[in-house]
Amino acid sequence: MQSFFIGLTLTNTQTGESMVTLSKGAFLPLCVITLTCGTAFIMWLGEQITERGIGNGMSLLIFTGIVVGIPRGIQDLYQKAQTSAWGGFTPIAIVALLVMMIAVVAFIVFVERSERRIPIQSAKRMVGRRMSQASSSFLPLKVNSGGVMPVIFASSILSAPMLLQNISVFGGPLRDNAYLGPIFRALAPAEPWYVLLYVVAIVFFAYFYISIIFRPDDIADNMRKYGSFIPGIRPGKRTSDFINDVLTRITLVGAIYLVLISIIPMFLIGGIHFNHLWLVGRFFDSLPTFVTNGLGLNFYFGGTSLLIVVGVAMDTVQQVEAQLIMRHYDGFSPKSGRIRGRRSW
Repeated sequence: MQSFFIGLTLTNTQTGESMVTLSKGAFLPLCVITLTCGTAFIMWLGEQITERGIGNGMSLLIFTGIVVGIPRGIQDLYQKAQTSAWGGFTPIAIVALLVMMIAVVAFIVFVERSERRIPIQSAKRMVGRRMSQASSSFLPLKVNSGGVMPVIFASSILSAPMLLQNISVFGGPLRDNAYLGPIFRALAPAEPWYVLLYVVAIVFFAYFYISIIFRPDDIADNMRKYGSFIPGIRPGKRTSDFINDVLTRITLVGAIYLVLISIIPMFLIGGIHFNHLWLVGRFFDSLPTFVTNGLGLNFYFGGTSLLIVVGVAMDTVQQVEAQLIMRHYDGFSPKSGRIRGRRSW
């Protein structure tokens, strides 16, 4: 479906914007087949990397595609510094931007490593003919268990209007329709309604995704079967409700974190067009220009891109370390121990 709408966009001849030389009847099937087969090949390639390499293959492919754009971002920043794109504010803006990049990376690493540890006590029990001793452990619940998936779901759904607006109905594209045109313009990126729906969708999918991958009832049932319990909480339904309450609270924190990370690049690239709001828009005309129009910067170091890069890098380092330990290596050098920068808790 996406390749079909892309083909319609490329063959749009209503305003003379066609980018292909073939007829629409010949190009649309070719576009659909090419993009669909290319996607299937990328999926197969990712599976091969997962089976024969280290780490998640698809994540590594996405990681590579993002990292290869970083030099362009650095070059763009360098050109803006040379041409003083922001006037006398340029040196301060560049320093602030570099500080923000470092702060965002540190913030992502901190939250991605954060977890809520629920203490678990195991009672004595018979294992075969031996009595196992009571022990204590913990159930780790990550603050951002959904990773980047809620952001991807939200952005994918909100990209649908951008594809649909180019469909020619009633003698012209839907974006020029008297009734539907204002709706499509209100749902354009950086518009207030788009930002609001984006935030709501991220929060919704954060809870939706955690409800799929986490089953508090199953966790409580398994703990009861193996004679484990949370101190002060009765086994069974009470344990399930307690885990669900903890998940609800930390998922809200994780969702707010994803919203902040996703809004930063949108704000820097195009700003948020508060001045386009109906009735109250004129009150925002007095705001600084960069608030409503952004800095016009190709920001490769924020949003889902940075989240994917940092997450995949941390996961790959962890898997490399696990492979080294499994093969009885101490690390990358004999005296290094574990990989530096890692701590065992």
